[in-house]
Amino acid sequence: MANSREPLDPKISLWHFLAYALRFERDKHDHSLAQCGQIISAARSTVSNMEAGRLKLHDDQARALDKKYNTPRLFEMLIWFARTSHNPDWFRQYTEYELQATMIRIYQGQVIPVPLQTEDYARAFGEAGGAADVEAVVAARMARQKALLGGSGAPLLLVLLDEGVLYRPVGGAEVMKAQLQRLLELSGRPNVIIRVIPRSAGAYIGLDGPFQIMSLESRDIAYIGAFRGGRLVEVPSEVRQLSMDFERIGAKALHEDASRSVIRKVMEEYA
Repeated sequence: MANSREPLDPKISLWHFLAYALRFERDKHDHSLAQCGQIISAARSTVSNMEAGRLKLHDDQARALDKKYNTPRLFEMLIWFARTSHNPDWFRQYTEYELQATMIRIYQGQVIPVPLQTEDYARAFGEAGGAADVEAVVAARMARQKALLGGSGAPLLLVLLDEGVLYRPVGGAEVMKAQLQRLLELSGRPNVIIRVIPRSAGAYIGLDGPFQIMSLESRDIAYIGAFRGGRLVEVPSEVRQLSMDFERIGAKALHEDASRSVIRKVMEEYA
């Protein structure tokens, strides 16, 4: 059965290889997108988006394909390896998950998280990182922020922020004063909860690095930050461990009102 769109390049990532294999098996069995959709209990458009890399197969769908196409555990294992390997296309997928999330839990011990940054704060980081086009970086961050914070469908944001972040003078005193004022404004929204881990907490598990957990309709997906990149975590057991870590860090954090008092105090010091 003829297809007008070229299949994805399987060399790019294991997710691309999985989409390529789906297209290959469907063509080999002369199945239409709709027929393949019947196998995995999905719409024709869903299969099309899977083959284009915009959506991903779930475990039960992989097992259904393996049974129908007589590919013993092929799709099931491809999903497993794709989830545990580095995906070069991780950032695009990460931002798509952000937009789908109903709740996002963020821990950050080094910088103000992107959804809460002011333009000047974001610009200071773009300049410090030597970005080729700083304004493009700022615009992209503000667009992500608008998508997350705007509208009636905005997710619940639960943010744990190390107190040391408040004292790091990114962009200078005026930039930080405005940034902390922004935190106070956002913390007044019903869908934004910001809690500060005080310096008196000493050492705690989160100091190893930032992470966030995005709760989608059917599952949770995590992101672990790293220098010049990061990685998505889709293996359920690892995501559960990060959820436990978030709770343990949260046990060290101040209450919302006490956290606002700390933010306000530091903001006044910048004045």
